[in-house]
Amino acid sequence: MKLYKREDYLQKLRGFYHDTQIIKVITGVRRCGKSCLMEIIAEELRGEGIPDANIIFLNLDKRNYRGIKTPEQLDSLIQEKSGAVGTKYLFVDEIQNVNGFEEVLNGYREEEEYSIFITGSNSYLLSGELATKLTGRYLEFELYTLNFREYLGMKAFLGKPVSSDLQSEFDQFLMDGGFPQSLRYDGADKQAYIRGIVNEIFEKDIRKRKRIRNRWGFETVQRYLINNFGATMSLTNILDDLHKQGCSTRRETLYNYIKVLEDAKILYPCRRFDLKSRRSLAGKQKYYLADLGFYFAMNTDKRINYGPVLENVVYVYARSKGYEISVGRIGKLECDFILHRQDHEFSYVQVAMTMMDSRETEDREYRSLESIRDNYPKYIMTRNDPIQRRNGIIHANIAPFMKENQSF
Repeated sequence: MKLYKREDYLQKLRGFYHDTQIIKVITGVRRCGKSCLMEIIAEELRGEGIPDANIIFLNLDKRNYRGIKTPEQLDSLIQEKSGAVGTKYLFVDEIQNVNGFEEVLNGYREEEEYSIFITGSNSYLLSGELATKLTGRYLEFELYTLNFREYLGMKAFLGKPVSSDLQSEFDQFLMDGGFPQSLRYDGADKQAYIRGIVNEIFEKDIRKRKRIRNRWGFETVQRYLINNFGATMSLTNILDDLHKQGCSTRRETLYNYIKVLEDAKILYPCRRFDLKSRRSLAGKQKYYLADLGFYFAMNTDKRINYGPVLENVVYVYARSKGYEISVGRIGKLECDFILHRQDHEFSYVQVAMTMMDSRETEDREYRSLESIRDNYPKYIMTRNDPIQRRNGIIHANIAPFMKENQSF
């Protein structure tokens, strides 16, 4: 079966295809395309002339390998398939199904005959022995659901019609989300598929690792955070709102539930940063969804609230480009996002549905960026406005910006 190539991620990995010193760890929310990415890497290796016998591909979620639960079983399985001479390319999908896999992989890495690729669907993968014993010996490549450019590419790949009206396609993307396999479905089937992902995450990534005694309470918290993505909130605010809904949850329990949702990569926290003191601010922060499909699949109201929805799309897109992101405070003003990447200092991004409502709206969106007294790039991202120029601030519409694969 032909697979859609996600070139942005393949470019990041190609330089490490033959590296036997570094374990390549591919993480991301369930069903974002990790298995397919590894299969494409294996295809590219075959295209370079690597024999099939030197490529070992183990999907531990598949029926044949579901009984592999211990390090000893994993070691025996790899040994059984390691008869080829020369460098072996070992792919292990959903490695977290094996408790204590770290020592096994490290042993094969030290032999310097294996280029190792592994995937995992949650942050627990990097929280144990892999992180402590293999510091400097693995690289994490986080995979996200499809961005808008990839969404258009995947639709064309599947033979689905792609409208010449870029804005209508973008609005549909906002509601569909970017789970690759969901594009094979339409309407209610698509929503059912995404709800199934939420249930799968709970059963495979949460229940097995965390003792959730009160599933109703956990799901109430999950629903609350999904429904309020992009809103500034604190533990105190959340506790008060949940109490009004009849859900009495202890502060420690709420904190643990939120951490579980972050580890399962359903939510990403976006902390606040004070530009004057250059310090992170404790307390209130925002949460964004790994994919907007979570929101629209879990709610009957399909109207788009463009404010948080556009913020969420820009946030995930910036993460996929390798930026660290925080919410900026400049005195009494706020900047939606401060972006930081190693190859340069900062970029500042303000996101708005439109600035065409009034001059007051336009001034409000520009004001926080104009108050930042440095020369780093500043952006205002809108849905579909005529492009403006003011004080060196870059104005761009989100759909063409993403379609053209631009960086900030």
